[in-house]
Amino acid sequence: MDMLDTLAGWGMTPPAVVADAAYGTNAHLRAALADRGLSYVLAIGANVTAHPFDAEPVAPDRNGAIGCWPQPRYRDPAPSVAALATGLGQETFAALTWRQGSRGELRSRFAAVRVRPAGKAVERPIRAAASAEQGWWDGILPDCWLLIEWPAGAEAPTDYWLSNLPADTPIIDLVRLAKVRWRIEHDYRELKHGLGLDHFEGRSWPGWHHHVTLVTAAHAFLTEQRLAPKAPEQDSPSTRPSTPSRTS
Repeated sequence: MDMLDTLAGWGMTPPAVVADAAYGTNAHLRAALADRGLSYVLAIGANVTAHPFDAEPVAPDRNGAIGCWPQPRYRDPAPSVAALATGLGQETFAALTWRQGSRGELRSRFAAVRVRPAGKAVERPIRAAASAEQGWWDGILPDCWLLIEWPAGAEAPTDYWLSNLPADTPIIDLVRLAKVRWRIEHDYRELKHGLGLDHFEGRSWPGWHHHVTLVTAAHAFLTEQRLAPKAPEQDSPSTRPSTPSRTS
């Protein structure tokens, strides 16, 4: 979060934060991103729990006329996202292509539904904020996207993501953002094998910092060069004279 806060201080905001399940399963991280107004598409573990979108909390009957009204609660425990995904049925999943790979189209089957992530780590800050602001909480958990991948031929869904992008976001946009993490692995390999990120053998912090800084700067330069328009070659048709030269 410190890096994202630093970027914000520079006036730079990422279109969306993407991360693997080691980060996305952390409810505190998701809440911190939402509090900063940052969009995210985060991979999560299959055991993360969430209520269906249309589930509604119900307040238990009040015992007697004295005391506070009971806190509204959902009738049923929140199922895992794996259980929610399986319950959708395979017919809900559509085949989508998210990019052209080196060996052809990258394609799989996906479904996206609105859910309400649950769990104590999710509920506690929401309850505390609502209670501080208005003195009570209606028990309704915020909703977000659950994106699910169920490849053709697989016996069950294989991957899950949560996203706070708007409810009218096309599923293909969710898929493309969820799958953009391949670029992280690609760049990391280039940093290590092409630019020597893992070649530092010193033991001092300044030395390591200088090494990483230079490698990162080199990677930024190469990326900029790849994105820059290509100059025409010297003997390409566009650089040849339009009229033949004359010799005496």
